[in-house]
Amino acid sequence: MIVVVAPGQGSQTPGFLTPWLEQPGLAEKLAGYSDAAELDLAEHGTVSDADTIRDTRIAQPLIVAAGLLTLSALFDPADGEPAQAPAGFAGHSVGEITAAAGAGVLTGLDAMRLVGARGRAMAGAASLADTGMSAVVGGDEQTVLARLAEVGLSPANYNGGGQIVVAGPRSALAELAAEPPAGSRVIALQVAGAFHTDYMATAVDAVREVAADLTTADPRFTIWTNRDGTEVQGGSEFLDLLVGQISSPVRWDLTMASFAEAGVTGIIELAPAGALVGLAKRGLRGVPSVAVKTPDDLQAARDLLATETSGAA
Repeated sequence: MIVVVAPGQGSQTPGFLTPWLEQPGLAEKLAGYSDAAELDLAEHGTVSDADTIRDTRIAQPLIVAAGLLTLSALFDPADGEPAQAPAGFAGHSVGEITAAAGAGVLTGLDAMRLVGARGRAMAGAASLADTGMSAVVGGDEQTVLARLAEVGLSPANYNGGGQIVVAGPRSALAELAAEPPAGSRVIALQVAGAFHTDYMATAVDAVREVAADLTTADPRFTIWTNRDGTEVQGGSEFLDLLVGQISSPVRWDLTMASFAEAGVTGIIELAPAGALVGLAKRGLRGVPSVAVKTPDDLQAARDLLATETSGAA
């Protein structure tokens, strides 16, 4: 049982789309995605520097576009045989939009329309207060949560493997870093906003308006939600959860627990890959994984998919 996962914001690096645009037909696809997202993704994915693509308005569409290009190359190649279908999809934060397209809930172009609006709305919400995010690695979870309550921070991503990303005022993040919970270390993240908290309430409202104009279909494959790691059967329900996720914590720990319960035997992470495979190595020990960072990694993903026997859900 092989699942495909899509990463979230922070996984992008300068020039990471360059090798993908050398693949037949993908530059044309990216042009369409750029129009839908109202952003020049080819420029930002090939020549823009790290500071530029760190901007939420740019980072989110870039990441989803990269995932969609990977899906196209893997399952609808210009030459050769398509890979065996996976058993299911899941995405971390903005990666849920990629997963929705992979599972057939949204078309690729609608996914890009949605992520373009999401990036703009979340950047706008972030500009309303001086907030940020940090990763807390290690320590007892209840001790960490108690310390967050003391300094006025919220858990944003429960990533599993002893990592919780927290969000809130930068002054509180500094206080946490000065006196971290016992047995933990605090790593500041280069993110301009308290994503997945109440600070994103205005973004939820803006994205919900855009989502109301999109057409959904029920997923053709198993798809898991960040809300609580459960499987979602309806396309409109998944879209509602995806919108609400903007201001609620990402429960990737529960998603990985659901993978284990479902008997997942392999994980393929779409470009720009690496973060979720890293979490799986700690949270799903022994489960084979492939991080598809460039087209050179496609064959390894196809080889892993060749072991798939369950097909569509």
